[in-house]
Amino acid sequence: MSFAYLTVRDRLPTILTKVIDTIHRNKNNFFEEHGEEGVNAEKRAISFLSKLRNELQTDKPVLPLSDDAEDTVAWNEYMQRQQDMMEDRQPVSWFKSPWLYVECYMYRRIQEAVWLNPPIGDFDVFKEGKTQTFFESQQAIMFLCTHLREVLTSMDNPNEKQLFDHFLKFLQVSLWGNKCDLSISAGQDNSQKISPIESLASLQRFILVDDSDQVWSALMTLQGSRETEKRGARVDLILDNAGFELITDLVLGDFLVSVGLAKEVRFHGKSFPWFVSDVTKKDFDWTIRQTMASNHKQMSACGVQWKRFLKEGVWSYHDHRFWTLPHEFCDMPTDAADLYTDLQGSDLILFKGDLNYRKLTGDRDWEHTVPFARALRGFRPAPLCSLRTLKANVQVGLQPGHGEMLTSQEPDWMTNGKYAVVQFFCPPREQ
Repeated sequence: MSFAYLTVRDRLPTILTKVIDTIHRNKNNFFEEHGEEGVNAEKRAISFLSKLRNELQTDKPVLPLSDDAEDTVAWNEYMQRQQDMMEDRQPVSWFKSPWLYVECYMYRRIQEAVWLNPPIGDFDVFKEGKTQTFFESQQAIMFLCTHLREVLTSMDNPNEKQLFDHFLKFLQVSLWGNKCDLSISAGQDNSQKISPIESLASLQRFILVDDSDQVWSALMTLQGSRETEKRGARVDLILDNAGFELITDLVLGDFLVSVGLAKEVRFHGKSFPWFVSDVTKKDFDWTIRQTMASNHKQMSACGVQWKRFLKEGVWSYHDHRFWTLPHEFCDMPTDAADLYTDLQGSDLILFKGDLNYRKLTGDRDWEHTVPFARALRGFRPAPLCSLRTLKANVQVGLQPGHGEMLTSQEPDWMTNGKYAVVQFFCPPREQ
């Protein structure tokens, strides 16, 4: 059985059941805040989601969205295109459609259940899990914040090798932070409890493709550019998970700005709760507030600095509806031209995590040796890098025989989260 089939059959219903349970457990909170209206909304939302779970488990046709959100028309048009592509004109159903599409569809339907039932329309059904993983990862967060502050304090006039060594560590911490994915663990504890810096050396051999040198070269090239000196190097970080992973991304962004490798870092998250643990604006702001409020001196210092970066405009948070559509990224120039144009202004785009990798490569069954550049199928807004731990069965850019060797040794190497890639692509310069 394919990993995609097992995901739809087993993991997605488990996630739906947890969402139903979460809404039910908040019944008293809804009553206290909204009275009987809140309780009735809770009942309607649970009924909607229970019906959705049954549709999934019995392979019913996927239904158009019925809310009036900003993305509803785009979703329904995409769904119609999927239907038109069916050879036998049979309805697109849960088990007979592309995995990427149907998984995104489920999370959009979860949000529909909430939006259709005011006054609980802004309730984040995944917030409890995201909050829990943040607090359960406190020790690792303290280690990381302490390390960052010590590095920055000790670097008065660093040489290029010192800068590169520290950059490599923070990039790899951000890479391995991607292991903390609640959609993969179906909401189970996936927190980080050990020092992320100390574990890097032992994890190095599990990085299947490591283009870190090319990412570094791209940043170094920018340092020497007269044009860049005028406007500053801009790094865009397309976020994945809240909790510990977000902290690793913020630490990386802090390092890049503090040592002058970047003058601007733009963080991109989701516009509503997505794939259990993905970052929203509320998660982003909450994480910085919690870090500031910590009793741990170095952790609090990081939070204060991050708040300052935001206030000064050195950092900024952005979301766009395209990140929560099922589209592959090669569709972006057509379906989200404004976002594509915005990203073209970046000097380096870092894409975090599995879902972004699946959308970068179209979630296709590529040969493992297919070059990363080819799998992007024309998506080339700016120099870009995928930082991803493998939790889905798509992987390109490997050396001949490498994938086959891994399969013989570890049949689930593409899905167990043990391996990772740092894959870089730089568009050719226009003459």
